[in-house]
Amino acid sequence: MLLHHEFIANARRVPHKLAFIDRTASRRLTYRRALSATLALARRLHPIPDRHLGIMLPNSAACAVSILATLMAGKVPVMINYATGAEQNMRYAQAKCGFKAIITAQTLLARIRCEPSADMILIDEIMRTLTVTERLAAIARSILPLPWLLPMVHGGNSDDTMLILFTSGSEREPKAVELSHRNIGSNLRAISQVFDIHDNDVFLAVLPWFHVFGQTAGLWLPLSLGLTLITHSNPLEFKTVNRLVREERPTVMLATPYFLIGYLRQSVAGDFASLRVVVAGADKMPAWLGEAFEAKHGVRIFEGYGATETSPVVSVNLPDAHKPGSVGRPLPGVDVRIVDIDSGELLPPGREGKIQVRGDLVMKGYLGDAAEMASRIVDGWYDTGDTGMVDSDGYLWHRGRIKRFAKIGGEMVSLAQVESELERILPAQVECCAVALPDDRRGSRITVALTGKVDERDTLQKLAQRLPALALPGQFLVLDELPKMPSGKIDFRRTEELVKAHA
Repeated sequence: MLLHHEFIANARRVPHKLAFIDRTASRRLTYRRALSATLALARRLHPIPDRHLGIMLPNSAACAVSILATLMAGKVPVMINYATGAEQNMRYAQAKCGFKAIITAQTLLARIRCEPSADMILIDEIMRTLTVTERLAAIARSILPLPWLLPMVHGGNSDDTMLILFTSGSEREPKAVELSHRNIGSNLRAISQVFDIHDNDVFLAVLPWFHVFGQTAGLWLPLSLGLTLITHSNPLEFKTVNRLVREERPTVMLATPYFLIGYLRQSVAGDFASLRVVVAGADKMPAWLGEAFEAKHGVRIFEGYGATETSPVVSVNLPDAHKPGSVGRPLPGVDVRIVDIDSGELLPPGREGKIQVRGDLVMKGYLGDAAEMASRIVDGWYDTGDTGMVDSDGYLWHRGRIKRFAKIGGEMVSLAQVESELERILPAQVECCAVALPDDRRGSRITVALTGKVDERDTLQKLAQRLPALALPGQFLVLDELPKMPSGKIDFRRTEELVKAHA
């Protein structure tokens, strides 16, 4: 079934259950009310001529209704990241996907200091101007039997593009990833199969929906199961999120390590007592975070691995199958293999190489970039661009990006490994990022950007016990902070530019 049809089916099955607890807007919507609002908005969006429709909204009931209404109107939602240069990201998305209209909100525009334009559809205004006739008609449709209601909204098939998300752009220009109902639906079914999700579970949806992890697991997973979502517009308001958890008592939370570090530091013991499932993704989780979170709150964090192109979850640790440091076993229906970086030869367990993934979760494609698509998916295998290994127990260990290697003295050195070993030595509050700079004698040299001063001699002596001499940094550079993506992942491109400028 198409995913917006699954939402409709759940709204008819549990009409009086809360669908959204919107803490930012102080609004609570049942599934029936959410469905009627969606049907009314879909009628307003239907006349827009473009096939794609931009959505630039924070996590909220309004954002969810906008996504659902866009699908019901027969259009493809294009999620726009407003956290890093909203104006630039809007124009980039419009040019890449060929659309004009963008659904947004006046409150968001004021918050991010973005000027309104003629292309914008203000969701608060359009919902406020719905006539009594439009509202009553939507309510009447929302209570129709399912076989009568479904033909009134857009249909299609499972291979249709469901939405477009952009890759992070931490290393190069963002790519527009087309994900189908089959892609995301397969991921939802696999996640539901490995995690014991209950009918009374409540999801805390703070991971932005312009991020694939937030979109799939934080929005569509609860909606596809008829569960309640708690939304908050800004995941960086750590104290507010902690208070929200205490008051609303969600049972499932998805976050990035960066967000979890913030919540941990601003919390007191007992804040997260209601949570039974916490999953971290989008970036490597430092070992100390899992240990500290469990020690303080008695809650284990399950680390997973994925990519925008894989809808996103490839593998995840589970309550009964957990290896700290790994990113878990692949989900049901997902094939993972490790191949030699240079030759493409299939490698046995325990050997490190390039991670490739196959299954229904692999994207439909890159919009407008057939050449990149052909280079990344061969014989159904998606080349993640990441390195790692699968151990003898079937657990995947993610090592880092292939592009994040430095060639020093003819040898390939992993910058991610340098960072990983440094994290074991540095104080917990100090972040690091290794950058390869040109060197006339050895080809490259490693400079490490830090967010705090360290004893360089002592640090190098400790590193020398963990790394070969070629991998030891030649310089440490202290920055006030490391540039970040909205997920908290380090922006490697901007960090490299800063390091080059300082060096």
